[in-house]
Amino acid sequence: MKEGIHPNYREVCFQDLSNGFKFVTRSCVQTKEMIDLEDGRKLPLVKLETTSETHPFYTGTQKSVDNLGGRVEKFRNKFARVGLKK
Repeated sequence: MKEGIHPNYREVCFQDLSNGFKFVTRSCVQTKEMIDLEDGRKLPLVKLETTSETHPFYTGTQKSVDNLGGRVEKFRNKFARVGLKK
């Protein structure tokens, strides 16, 4: 491999800001923050708004469009008379 052309691929800690969940994986992401983990390692830190721990799709709290109070039915009732002029 050529020297100096590859990104710095290393272990990085990602932290979910909504609940504090942390996980370590390898990444090339650039960051200025560092974190000291419980096991004594000092790793670059990337803060995220949501992860698989809090995203509605992964937690099972995702709402279906059909279950949001019958939005389709409300639309049909509201515009049922539009276009019926004879």
